[in-house]
Amino acid sequence: MTQEDPVKFVAPEVERWVYPAETKENLDWAELTTIDISTFDQPGGKEKLAQELASAIQHDGFWAVVGHGIPKTEVERQFALGKAFFGKQTLEQKATRTVKFEDGDYFGYKPRHVKKMFGTEVRENAELINIPKFTESGHFEDIHKELPFVQYFRDEIEPFSKKTYEVARKLFVLFALILELPENYFADKHKYDDYSDDHLRYMQYEPRSAEDDAKVENNWARAHTDFGSLTLLFSQVVAGLQIKTGDGENSQWKYVKPVDDGIVCNIGDGLSFWSNSFFRSTIHRVVRPPEDQVTAPRLGLFYFVRPGDGAQIEVAPSPLLKRLGLYKELKPITGTLYVRSRVKNYHDSTSYDKRAGEKFRVGDFEIADGFE
Repeated sequence: MTQEDPVKFVAPEVERWVYPAETKENLDWAELTTIDISTFDQPGGKEKLAQELASAIQHDGFWAVVGHGIPKTEVERQFALGKAFFGKQTLEQKATRTVKFEDGDYFGYKPRHVKKMFGTEVRENAELINIPKFTESGHFEDIHKELPFVQYFRDEIEPFSKKTYEVARKLFVLFALILELPENYFADKHKYDDYSDDHLRYMQYEPRSAEDDAKVENNWARAHTDFGSLTLLFSQVVAGLQIKTGDGENSQWKYVKPVDDGIVCNIGDGLSFWSNSFFRSTIHRVVRPPEDQVTAPRLGLFYFVRPGDGAQIEVAPSPLLKRLGLYKELKPITGTLYVRSRVKNYHDSTSYDKRAGEKFRVGDFEIADGFE
């Protein structure tokens, strides 16, 4: 798109969102701890929630949050907007600002079918739009202006982005309390108004044939960890998200069950680095849904929290980590440097391969990059 020849934006009709029916198949569900953060501001509430969260994250790094205070009607409206973005606009209208993987820039639209999977001719089947934050400093106004859909529905998208971040901020306080750090230790490194690669995401997988899915071992998204610090996923009814539980020969893939009016959360690389793996960056993937759910697009609603541009990733000076022998001094790296380097390494290629056994490293910090 150029200024001389702009794509004409036509506001799409937004239909009411209706959740798909849950699967009737007997899947192997993961056991997720659910915490109710409505008690966060009560006397002793944060401390009790930190104890509950500490128990959950020692296992697989996935848990669910309820009592978050975001009305269900607002969540459903965001799903409706996502459905309208993908289903009611042309490719040209969606692609007014596309992601720039060569720069590690993940803002804007990514079409599906761009990359091959696992050395086959089968193309990945996800499209998405990543919407940056709406900061008081206007860090991302130029990007917002390149996304007419976002501009048109900004009065709904902006407050939802900020409300979702507030859930993440409370979780960062709990993480700090677990490590016996000042309660704003992590929250201050992830402020909403700071420059960072945080984004709200609408993401949709289009169904593939069973034959094509079999060629890529039924993978719709290969196994990975998340690049930022924390990921929030609003209740996803269509099954397909799996987490890797256990270690070594005892590890298993288990499905993540939807939590009514809940947000499923997982730890990313940033918190793993700050805690020297006391908080585990969760390995997860998306696979072909059950047969009673596989015929319709699979729509997801996410918020990804990234470290601020000025945040230094280092092993936190936690009394708990020191007692456990996990504290060590490493040369810090900036949050944005890590995230953009990781995005570029992961996405700037013509295919998505397993990379089993590979590692990704920036400075003194290393993370597993490929999984079976």
